[in-house]
Order: sequence, then structure tokens, then C-alpha cells
Amino acid sequence: MSTLTENAVQTYTIDPSHSRLGFAVRHLGFSKVRGSFEQFEGTIRMKGGDLSTLEAEATIQAGSITTNDAKRDEHLRTADFFLVEEYPTITFKSTGVKNVSGTRFTLVGEFTLRGVTKTIELEGEYLGEGKDPWGNTKVAFEATTTINRKDYGLNWNAVLESGGFLVGDTVELTLEIQATQQ
Repeated sequence: MSTLTENAVQTYTIDPSHSRLGFAVRHLGFSKVRGSFEQFEGTIRMKGGDLSTLEAEATIQAGSITTNDAKRDEHLRTADFFLVEEYPTITFKSTGVKNVSGTRFTLVGEFTLRGVTKTIELEGEYLGEGKDPWGNTKVAFEATTTINRKDYGLNWNAVLESGGFLVGDTVELTLEIQATQQ
């Protein structure tokens, strides 16, 4: 029997080796810099087959940021951006679900970055459930949202010759999550 057809609440642990927490931000006003966080953990809970009961929480190690540029990554860890020595983690804890339609949903929750907590909405999709070759039950989700980095104190920027700014304010967050039933 599929766990999503059972009535009990199922608990899943995020599998970081099969998941990605990515972001993209405008650079030079016309291109994008993409990156991700390499170290994170989290839990997902859901009553079998009912996305309206979905709950999630996650902790991200801010210092694990990578943009494939070591110098930029070091700058992102400083007080100009993430200030990882003072705020080593980024957290999310869901507070509700809305707009459930088939496999789509909006997960609402408290997102804390650099000591500032704001409510965000993740537009998500449930991708499915199955067993891996070792008998472990896996589920997968994708979700996206945008935040304004300045809302969280990430204010550093540089003015360009063209009059624009080096770094955009809007950050697109993309989550690709696979989790293992406990």
C-alpha cells in the first residue's frame, strides 16, 4: 500500500544528495548569477495523500553557499551579505498550506535569514512517490519563490558606469527536494 494513501501522518527526511537549494539573482542588470547551498537538512510531514496537511522545516548552513567563484563566495559570507559568523544558519518552518489543486500547492512559512524573519510563500508541486532499489520510500517536491534580499539586510551593491547596480534586489529561490520516509 502506498504511504500517500494511508491516513497516518508520514515523516520524511530531506536527502541532500538528491536535493538542491538554488538561487538566482540579476548581475550587471541583464544577466544572472546562480548558486546553491551545499549543506542543509530538513523534515517533511504529510498525512497520506493529503497535500493540505503538508508541513516542512529546514535548516541551511549559510557558509555552504557556492556560486562556482571562490572569491565571490567568500564575499557572500562576509558582513556585506550573509554575515555567517553571526548568522550561521538560514531556516524555514511552514505555518500552513493553501491553494491545493491536484499536485500543486502553496506552502506558507517563516523564513529567517541574517536574523530577520518574514513570511514567504513557496509555489510547489508534488512530483511523486516510489521505492528505491533498497526498499526506501522516497517522495519528491519542487518549489519556487522570490524574496527581496534587502528585506533581510543584504544591502551591499556597487553602482555601474551605466547608472545601474551590480547586484539585483530580487532573488529567485528554487527547491528540488527528494526525501526519505522514516
